[in-house]
Amino acid sequence: MEHVPPPAEELALLERELAWLDARRSQLLARRAWLLSVLTPNVARPATQPFAAPFGPPAAPVGPRSAQNALLTLGGLLLTIAAIAFTLVSWGHLGIGGRSAVLGVVTGAALFAPVVLLRRGLPATAESLAALASVLMVLDAYALHRVAVPAADGRGFAAVAAAVLAVLWGGYGLLLDRLRLPLLLAVMSAQLPLLLWAWAAGAGTTAFGWALLVTAASDCAIAVWGKGVAVRVTSCVCCWATGLLGLLVALAQSVSADAASAAVMPGLLLLMGAVIAVSGARRAPAGLAVAGGVVAGLCGVAAVGGVLRAGVAWDCSVPAYLLCGVALLVGVRAPLPRPVGQGLVWASSIVTVGAVLAAAPTVGLSLMGTVSQLARVWSGMPEGGVRGALDVEGLAWSRMAAAPVVLLVVSGLLGTVYRSWARLVRVAGPVLSPGAAWRGAAGAGAVALGWAGFTVLPAMLGMSYAAALSVQLALAAGVFAVAVRGLRRGMDVVGLTALVCGSVGTVSTGMLSLAAEAATYAVFAVLLVVSGVAAVMLGGTEVPAARAMPPLPSVQTARAVRALQIAQAVPACGAVVCGMVLARAVGASLGLAGDRAAPVMLAVPAVTVLLGARLQGLPSALPVELTGAVAGVAAVAMAVTDRPFLALVLALCGVLAAGTAVRAERRPVAGYLAMALFVLAAWLRLSASGVSAPEAYTLPVTVPALTVGVLRRRRDPEASSWTAYGAGLAATLVPSLFTAWFDPHWIRPLLLGAAALVITLSGARLRLQALLLLGGAVLALDALHELAPYVAQVLGALPRWLPLAVAGALLLTIGATYEQRLRDARRLKKTLGRMR
Repeated sequence: MEHVPPPAEELALLERELAWLDARRSQLLARRAWLLSVLTPNVARPATQPFAAPFGPPAAPVGPRSAQNALLTLGGLLLTIAAIAFTLVSWGHLGIGGRSAVLGVVTGAALFAPVVLLRRGLPATAESLAALASVLMVLDAYALHRVAVPAADGRGFAAVAAAVLAVLWGGYGLLLDRLRLPLLLAVMSAQLPLLLWAWAAGAGTTAFGWALLVTAASDCAIAVWGKGVAVRVTSCVCCWATGLLGLLVALAQSVSADAASAAVMPGLLLLMGAVIAVSGARRAPAGLAVAGGVVAGLCGVAAVGGVLRAGVAWDCSVPAYLLCGVALLVGVRAPLPRPVGQGLVWASSIVTVGAVLAAAPTVGLSLMGTVSQLARVWSGMPEGGVRGALDVEGLAWSRMAAAPVVLLVVSGLLGTVYRSWARLVRVAGPVLSPGAAWRGAAGAGAVALGWAGFTVLPAMLGMSYAAALSVQLALAAGVFAVAVRGLRRGMDVVGLTALVCGSVGTVSTGMLSLAAEAATYAVFAVLLVVSGVAAVMLGGTEVPAARAMPPLPSVQTARAVRALQIAQAVPACGAVVCGMVLARAVGASLGLAGDRAAPVMLAVPAVTVLLGARLQGLPSALPVELTGAVAGVAAVAMAVTDRPFLALVLALCGVLAAGTAVRAERRPVAGYLAMALFVLAAWLRLSASGVSAPEAYTLPVTVPALTVGVLRRRRDPEASSWTAYGAGLAATLVPSLFTAWFDPHWIRPLLLGAAALVITLSGARLRLQALLLLGGAVLALDALHELAPYVAQVLGALPRWLPLAVAGALLLTIGATYEQRLRDARRLKKTLGRMR
């Protein structure tokens, strides 16, 4: 290999380039030094920097001010260390007066030193000495207490000292406005005087609440009008801490008040907290203003609601707070900043959600209590009405009376919002600008909460069992009507919510009706009709392609279509499930055992097969047929204890599958399923009859089936061998294989192996997949059965380690030729795939 240019010339070229770079670097460094001298004429620079070029650019020069700050800081630290040493070593030789004098002199010097340091331009050192002076001022206060007023109460003196220190630090910070620490210390010290005073006076909880809120008010004023960002932030944090603590004290008193007069003072505390929150929120940033509005709204609700509910049980006090929360929305029109108004709306929403959550356990009892009927189906009309049916007779329902009231009131309010959306948006325009999605959410909430309220009502009123069922059926029909009305107008969230509520209500009502036989028939018949009518009315609904609103993106359109298809399928599948329950009930009423009632259950998939043909092309067709197939599986499970009857049920299922296979779009699945069911039914029938020679019954079926397959292949050479020969071969080979495995003689396995070998070779010769795989599988299993005893004897005679060694060697061989084996497997897969 030749170098272009030669190595010697290239090396000389590199040397020249490096020398030029060094020269250029020296020029740039000299220029940089000159520019620094022009920009900072007072900076003393070293004469030479011999190591600047090799190790990088020169370090920034140190000015005289920085050096002076460093020296003064070091001196201050040394003085502090000396003062500490003096305090530890020589303090004990002085009396309390001498100690106070020393502290006074040192404190005065520490307070005066920052003035001089600030004039000389040393703010950092001044800040450090100011911090030291602050600590010394605290020690001076302690010394003053020990010298001047040793008999004074420590808590009262601490309150006075905290107030005096706050004033002194505040004045000192305002005089020396370049210092940050004194004002911060003044703010933090101002948190203590009122609390310490209340503690020293032995005041009650209310006094502590007032002390906290007055402190929060002063913090709020400093946060609004204070000087400097650090002071405002510190005051804001202190305001939130003391204010929330005071509000928690007031809230605890308001909730525990047993009379209206006892709730007035905590209410005044809460109202004062609301005033403080609104006052601070007027000048606060948007986020804090919204939070202030939320706090103010919650305080107002707690104050007024606490007076209204005083002396009433907590469960019945929820409507009072809800009423106050709703009235809080009037603040939308108040002359308040927009973020504060938004906070009031959020506060009202929080109160409303809390009231709804308080009623949620009652709804859960009404819905989940029906599950108890599964353990006592048709045990008779329950005693105690619907409460006995729900197994909740021992509960204090009178204490839950507020639940339906809350749910229905909130539902009515949300419904009003949904119906009067345009007018409410105009009213709330200065504060809120909600989108159309919020209107849908309001409508959905109205439907869900209204349904929940009416669901709770029968148990709350203690209705009879029959009356409760009638109410629940009427409620289910009404909710499904709302769902149909909403979904027929398009993908409406109100319609989807109503559909979900109707489905849940249907399940709950159905389980509740299991207590009595007549109730089961009546309820599930009505539910069947309601679900069927809903499915029919939703059958032709489509997602509109265009509306007044902008068209949806393709992804959203696809999701909307998919959701609508699911919504159309839900009532249809519900109707099929109701039919399944009615079919099982008919079998139980006729006194049929589980296996004898299986054919009655098959009436449901028979109907769904017919409906599938009628609903062809609609989204609900496949879900209806699949639900009918579940009924067929249930029928098979019911008959599994009786093999002859199970064979009959499987044969009937095969007939239904064959009827489904008549339709071209279902043929690929239903055709194979029908074949498998028929064959399995025949095998079970032979096994149940104790037939020892199944070939006498299977060969008369196999020969015509293979003949039909040959004719099919002649007419259509592209037809699959599984379609032409699969069923005929499996009808004989599989029963014969099972019989051969339990046959102690050798003739049947030999004949079966020979037949399987012929079939396998024919499949390989004619390139027919069904013959090759079926024959090969039967031949392998038959050979395994025949060789198993001899293999077991050989393995028993060999050492125990030998099979492990053979297995290991086999794995090593496969691993060493892994790529080749993988290619062979792919080649085999392609070969089988090319077969018909």
